[in-house]
Amino acid sequence: MNLKNLICLIVVMAIVSGVATAQSQWRGPNRDGIYNETNLLKQWPAEGPKLLWSFEELGTGQGSVVVANEMVFVTGIPDTVNSDGYLFAFDTKGKLLWKKNYGKDWTGIFPGARSTPTVAGDLIYIEGGNGNVFCLKAKTGDPVWSVDFFGELKADSVQFGFSESLLVDGDKLYCTPGGKENNVVALNRFTGAKIWSSPAYGEKATYSSPIVFNHNGTRILANLTSTSIIGLDASTGQMYWRINQFQDNKIHANTPVYFNGNLIVSSASRKDSSGLVSLKLSPDGKKAEIAWRNKEFINLQSGFVLKDGHVYGSAHIQPKWFCIDAQTGQTKYIAKELGGGPVIYADGLFYCYAEKDGEMALAEGTPEQFRIISKFKVPLGTAQHWAHPVIADGKLYIRHNNALMVYDIRK
Repeated sequence: MNLKNLICLIVVMAIVSGVATAQSQWRGPNRDGIYNETNLLKQWPAEGPKLLWSFEELGTGQGSVVVANEMVFVTGIPDTVNSDGYLFAFDTKGKLLWKKNYGKDWTGIFPGARSTPTVAGDLIYIEGGNGNVFCLKAKTGDPVWSVDFFGELKADSVQFGFSESLLVDGDKLYCTPGGKENNVVALNRFTGAKIWSSPAYGEKATYSSPIVFNHNGTRILANLTSTSIIGLDASTGQMYWRINQFQDNKIHANTPVYFNGNLIVSSASRKDSSGLVSLKLSPDGKKAEIAWRNKEFINLQSGFVLKDGHVYGSAHIQPKWFCIDAQTGQTKYIAKELGGGPVIYADGLFYCYAEKDGEMALAEGTPEQFRIISKFKVPLGTAQHWAHPVIADGKLYIRHNNALMVYDIRK
């Protein structure tokens, strides 16, 4: 191979391998709730930061926004009678650019569009609650391809609707239909064609979203199914290991976090095989064993943040905010000044959204204390406060069911 062709090949490989890190997706660039923003306010006015714009016609939904290509995307079901899901696209100043019908979405128990879209390049990906993957053009919302979990992949149904936020990795799009044959699948993200299919442990899907990480040179795909934490070869779908993880209603809605050769997972049950668990991976990543469990931490769907060797997050609904040593699993303390709910992190501080009463708080968390600095009541929206907040370009995006509010949190 001559030098010119070699340079071209390196450039192409860099572009393809960089797709995963360039995407805009669920819970930030690494799916861990940490946003790489700086120069943000260290305290808010009593009434909260300045509201830049809002929109109250999204319909029902619990998915978060994504911000990419100078646009803001979010899904909703404006009319639950006909159950059509819509992708809304705004410019960053709040102008509605378009809304496009992508197909039927979930109107069963706890109705609403669930999936947070994933944007990679000029394409956007959505998983519908009824078991479909949709690929659309990000600039226009026009359809590119779709895959039906039931008709094409023999999936099993889930009680509360499919809620996975899809993961892009190079040319692959990972999804978890569940079932015995195509439990976890890698699709070609440009065409929807199946690259590989894994039976994994053969269980129904649950409500979590996968991650891919590099462990000593081995690329591993980790996710949860109805009673399992599973690790697969990200290139082939071969299942390396499975750890039992229980939740009474088979709800595992938190995304795993990889940390120094360990995988940390949270579910909401006090059973022996639940709570917050840390898995220690073998050097080659092909085996996993339980390092510790903390059954005090019963977090159902609010996520957690791993920062400086400690886990920060809340109990489900309850006013309990935990700091847990990630090496030992020991609880350092439990703070009780705020209701439990989603948490993210940026510029040295935690952003905590109480799911019961809709308070949005700015907090400092250290191994010694969890201190609420500022808080305000989210003014718009209806029903549950379940969508995780998002930070992008100095703005805080809060979705409360039918309403989207965007706040200026720049210094």
